[in-house]
Amino acid sequence: MVDPTVSLQAAPSTVLVQILILSSLYALVALGFTLIFGVGGVLNLAHGANITIGAFVAYVVGVQQGLGGFAGLAAAFVVTGILSGVYYLGLIKRIQDEPIMVMIITLVTAVAVEEAIRFVYGSQPKVLGLLSGRINLAGSTVTYTQLFAFALSALLIGALFVFVNYSRHGKALMATSMSHKGAALVGIEADRINLVVWVAAGALAGVAGVFLATRQGASWAMGRTPLVLSFSIVVLGGIGSIRGSVLGAFVVGTLEVLTVQYVDSSLTGLTPLLVLVVVLLLRPEGLFGRELVEA
Repeated sequence: MVDPTVSLQAAPSTVLVQILILSSLYALVALGFTLIFGVGGVLNLAHGANITIGAFVAYVVGVQQGLGGFAGLAAAFVVTGILSGVYYLGLIKRIQDEPIMVMIITLVTAVAVEEAIRFVYGSQPKVLGLLSGRINLAGSTVTYTQLFAFALSALLIGALFVFVNYSRHGKALMATSMSHKGAALVGIEADRINLVVWVAAGALAGVAGVFLATRQGASWAMGRTPLVLSFSIVVLGGIGSIRGSVLGAFVVGTLEVLTVQYVDSSLTGLTPLLVLVVVLLLRPEGLFGRELVEA
């Protein structure tokens, strides 16, 4: 997903710009996956499907309905968040204490969503845009859409940090992630917190899907690579660690840009898999990992 327009002899400043833009997008892609695993302790394999849904909601609203890219982006944020919340209440809540069942159900859901989208919209990627125009930044040609994606990603990540660390509901979320039983003892409703987390994760995935679609088009299988990417970033940063996921996204983004620039552009997409294998072998707890307490 690295911008192919950057030359192989790019200056360090150009490479830095590409790293910042790509890594901020990767962080946004992985945060929803991190939230659900960190709080609920389950792997949401439908995370990639949420990304795909977000992209196609934006396509329907922004392109087919002619309301524009920003209306499509807002719709992706709201609709994907609501669908994720309904999905939790209608299905996941019943089996959330059985992680293997959750993995199976979310995987089946992901496949069903992909096939439904392919049936309705076909296999040809759909063009999705937000802003037109480009700017030369530190020797790198960057689109206004990429700059907007970077700014909005940073804003959403910052808002999430503030929410988790300084709000009452955020502290309840952290307490639930450490121990469901302990949180219940102090009056925290774990199911309500899990609902908030699933809605937030879906909304973030929807926005990430829109930005990914502006780079590569909206397609029925576009969520598969981000799912693998999210898993790699979360494992690297430490499962359940939000700051670890952000740092992990920047590590993966940096390695991917450097690989494309100085090794071989055909290796793009391989970096997250290599990172995943190395981390699992050398430091399976990740950079900021912590064990979930079940007291």
